[in-house]
Parts: sequence; structure tokens; C-alpha cells
Amino acid sequence: MKIEIDSNSGFCFGVVNAIQLAEKELEHNDTLYCLGDIVHNSAEVERLKKNGLVTINHEQLKTLKNCKVLLRAHGEPPETYQTAIKNNIQLIDASCPVVLKLQNNIKLGFDKILEKGGQVVIYGKEGHAEVNGLVGQTNGKAIVIGSLEDLDKIDFTKPVNLFSQTTKSIEGFYEVQKEIEQRMIKAQGTEDVEFIANDTICRQVSHRQPQLRAFVKKHDVVVFVSGKKSSNGKMLFKVCKSENPNTYFVSDADELHKEWFKETDSVGVCGATSTPRWLMEKVAQNIEKLFN
Repeated sequence: MKIEIDSNSGFCFGVVNAIQLAEKELEHNDTLYCLGDIVHNSAEVERLKKNGLVTINHEQLKTLKNCKVLLRAHGEPPETYQTAIKNNIQLIDASCPVVLKLQNNIKLGFDKILEKGGQVVIYGKEGHAEVNGLVGQTNGKAIVIGSLEDLDKIDFTKPVNLFSQTTKSIEGFYEVQKEIEQRMIKAQGTEDVEFIANDTICRQVSHRQPQLRAFVKKHDVVVFVSGKKSSNGKMLFKVCKSENPNTYFVSDADELHKEWFKETDSVGVCGATSTPRWLMEKVAQNIEKLFN
């Protein structure tokens, strides 16, 4: 059996930075608070928990005072920074630069479109940490759509400024963009509609799709490793499955089944932007053990 781990899979820059900041802080302190899971991967969260990282939610943040709190790569709404100032909390801000730039662009776009009675629309997963931070830039007024089925939330007679969560599918974004524009033209009876579409998808994430398509085609069986909470993981798993039907989703090495494999198979192991390299290596080792 031949097993290959995809060299392009694993943590993106933003996640790497957040984890490095957490580890550096925990070298000198027994405890560090983190607002939300540092990454959508339970195995990595558990590893850091053993080192002293304590995951808290926004309600718990309000009760803390005079301490340090790590902000993960997903970014935060303005209210989080206001709470920190009020409670004398020192923030270790690991917000991804790509997300921070998007937050700023949404704030500017919202201020401009508001003057024209228009709407900011965000293509993303409602309730996702990054999306919550983006919506916060619009005083909670942005319209979040996750698919074509959500488009009825939009008033097509008014101007629209469209943005995207950084980890969404490029194909999905352009499908949504095309449909919004068509509905606006129909609703307004003219092709001269005021519609701005901003492709704000992170290219480090989006470039993984063609890389994964090429990788999974090389193997008889593919094991995709990701946390169940990861939106990016769900999206990339679908990409793999569409190219290679013999693709299986696992969150940890103990979820493997021997009947998925034959001793003569070529097996590919890959993962999401929230999947640690050590976990993919552990999965590869356990596949080998199934036949030894």
C-alpha cells in the first residue's frame, strides 16, 4: 500500500499565526483565554487545552477583568473590543489580515451604500464566527445569504453591495452574484442597476480546490481529515468527493474502517485549512497499522 499526505493541505496562514501566538504566550503563563475555538478542529483544540488554553464565549468574556484574551483568526465585531476596553482586558489579536481588510471594506461599503438606501449582502454561513465579525461592521444590518434559497431576503429594487466570507467557494459566489444581478434587472426593468460585487474569497483557501482535485485523482482511496465544525472542511470534502467517490471524511484516526481499503490501494490523506499536519500524519500511520 502506498500512502501520500497532501503537501498543500493543513493550516492556512491565519490559523498558524493564531496557534503560534497562543503557544508563545503559554510558554510564560499557565492559562490563556481564547474567545471561541482557536480553530475548528477538536483534536487541535484539545491539544492546546492541555497546555493551558481556555476557550470562552462572548458571555463569559463580559465577566472577565484584568486578564489576557486571544482573538482567533476569524476576526471580531467592534463590540468585542469595547468590552475589552471596559474590563481592562489585554487582547492578543490574531485576526487574519485578510479578514481585517474585508471588515474594513465592508464598513466603508456599508457607509456608502447606506446613503443610497441600499443593502450590504454577505455570502457566508449565518452565525459563523467570521461572518459575525463582518456583520458587526454594519451595525448588524448586513443581509447574510448562504445559498440561492436565501436570496428572497434581498430587496432587488434597491442597490446592493455584495461581499463574501473569505472561506466560501468561488463557484458558489459567482453563482450568487449572477442570480442577484439578474433578479435586480428584472425587478427594476433595466440593465442599469446599482450592483457592486466584491470577490473577497481568500486565495490561499480557494487555490486549494484545484490542488485537491488533482491530488485525489491520483489515488484509489482518499481520506479527508477535518473537524466537523469546519465550514471550509465541509466545502473541500465535497470537492474531493466529486472527483473521487472513494473519499471518506474523518475527524480523528480512530474513525477509520479497514473495509475502505485494499492492500494494493494508493491512498491519499488530505484536509482542510483547519486541519493540523500532525493529525493527518496520525491518520496515515493508523491506515498502515490496519494492514500490519
